[in-house]
Amino acid sequence: MVTGGAGFIGSHIVDAYIKNGHRVIVVDNLSTGSRKNLNWRAKFYKADIRNYEIIKKIFQKEKPEIANHHAAISEVAKSLKNPTLTYEVNILGTANVLLAAGMANVKKFIFISSGGAVYGNQEKIPIKENAMVRPLSPYAFSKVIGEEFLKFYSASYGFNYLILRYANVYGPRQNLKGEAGVVAIFADLIKEGTRPKIFGDGTKTRDYVYIEDIIKANILSLKKGRNEVLNIGCGKEIGDEKVFKTLAGYIGFNKPPIYTPFRSGEVYRTALNSKKAQQILGWQPKISFEQGVKKYLASI
Repeated sequence: MVTGGAGFIGSHIVDAYIKNGHRVIVVDNLSTGSRKNLNWRAKFYKADIRNYEIIKKIFQKEKPEIANHHAAISEVAKSLKNPTLTYEVNILGTANVLLAAGMANVKKFIFISSGGAVYGNQEKIPIKENAMVRPLSPYAFSKVIGEEFLKFYSASYGFNYLILRYANVYGPRQNLKGEAGVVAIFADLIKEGTRPKIFGDGTKTRDYVYIEDIIKANILSLKKGRNEVLNIGCGKEIGDEKVFKTLAGYIGFNKPPIYTPFRSGEVYRTALNSKKAQQILGWQPKISFEQGVKKYLASI
């Protein structure tokens, strides 16, 4: 079962699981996901994870061996404007899915967290999994709580878990109105001839990982990794200025960006050390930022 399986990342995971011969159930309320992302071979339930009774019925009926939990409100800005909604979906919703999974005797639970958010600002970069979490936003805090809920229900019901702390994911199907990241937003604006906004002076950094590498991590996670927390990133800091210049260069855009004040609640610098994922999953990123940008631009 993949929650959020009609969304940007989740739908790619569903496609990969089906391609690998698995039977897949998708649960999504289509608030940011889209029916056009749904794989026709997946069994789809339009449902909201905040409704425990419905989620429980789906788990009891389908009895999935593995749950992959991508459903979430994944925007820092939205969480700052409306923290209650973020908490309802990411904390209450996650608790509902975990309880239903435990009662349905799920064997493994893959929880998607955010390495780009939960660590906050750290001195040592790339950041390792043993770094103290320092959430700066309701979104980041909700992911930290979700991880702790997962460990509690894992111990209560005896299923294995794997926490994947993603870096900033980009690629085809990224929803410009939903969980879109900088690459998708900048590319869309630049192609329209509009100057994108950079919050800050352009030195804010993120660790960008292309969707194809994320897919590989989720495939490996089905059989490898037992009660672990793993970073999934490239380990390289890419500044907003570089993102803009890379996209502008490929598209042929000559105007400068618009600089606006840095937004509170956002991490200033981040990159993830993913050596543990290499040791446990046999995973490492294959696609460089420049390669990923070219692939993304070719897809839109």
